[in-house]
Amino acid sequence: MPIPGFGEIAEKLRRSTVQVRAGRRAHGSGIIVRSEGVIVTNAHVAASGPIEVQLWDGTCSQAELWAGDAVRDVAILQMSQSGLPAATFADSDQLRIGELVVAIGNPLGFVGALTTGVVHAVGRVPGLGPMRWIQTDVGLAPGSSGGPLADARGQVVGINTMLARGVGLAVPSNSVSRLLRGEQSRAPLGIVARPVELTLGGRTQLGFVILEIIKNSAAQAASLMLGDTLVGADGQALDSIEDLERVLEGFGERVVRLQFLRGDRAHLRTVAVRLGQHSLAAA
Repeated sequence: MPIPGFGEIAEKLRRSTVQVRAGRRAHGSGIIVRSEGVIVTNAHVAASGPIEVQLWDGTCSQAELWAGDAVRDVAILQMSQSGLPAATFADSDQLRIGELVVAIGNPLGFVGALTTGVVHAVGRVPGLGPMRWIQTDVGLAPGSSGGPLADARGQVVGINTMLARGVGLAVPSNSVSRLLRGEQSRAPLGIVARPVELTLGGRTQLGFVILEIIKNSAAQAASLMLGDTLVGADGQALDSIEDLERVLEGFGERVVRLQFLRGDRAHLRTVAVRLGQHSLAAA
């Protein structure tokens, strides 16, 4: 199958890219991922409501926050429109260093602005926790957040999020696809947490400090507290955000034993958390 021309790719991406406005200050971009009005953007773009989405043809409509992942900075919005031009996702694990990528967004009010670059790396970024990022030299500016990063065929490989030390960072499309499939909301824990590096038993590892506990969540029912640091599940250390996600994945009700530190962090504690009884989105 022939590869579409660059102009065709750019036009198709522009038609699938939207402007997102949440509250008075939050302005960013988003990408239509399902023709039934499902849009992906950054969680920080959709952090405050009401949320308004403007399509490529200038049509504006209200949208509801359907799901979110604050750790990965991804949010899913739902509009009432249907028949929208949805983008196609590619397998972000297949990205290679030096590969050409295209970004579409609305930086500084310029609607549908296009920039190109190459992939520098795919992996962790020092100081930004354990998650993997697509790292590129694509130029990003305020208003670009939440827009698509696409490959040479125009398929979305990531969601542009921020510029760090001059490098553009995007959430890999495979992480977004998991959230779209509902894999991160089957067993909600009901927390907002931040990854930290700590030493436990002479071993350096990651932990997740609880910053917020959602009311009526599994975490609240298990008497977890603000400041508790999750370090393990069912006796296995949590060495990455992927490890924590795997603990939360699954269907039906079940019990997971979480290991955590509290207070002076001198003693390891264990709590049994019953998952699958709550309808909150996992954080």
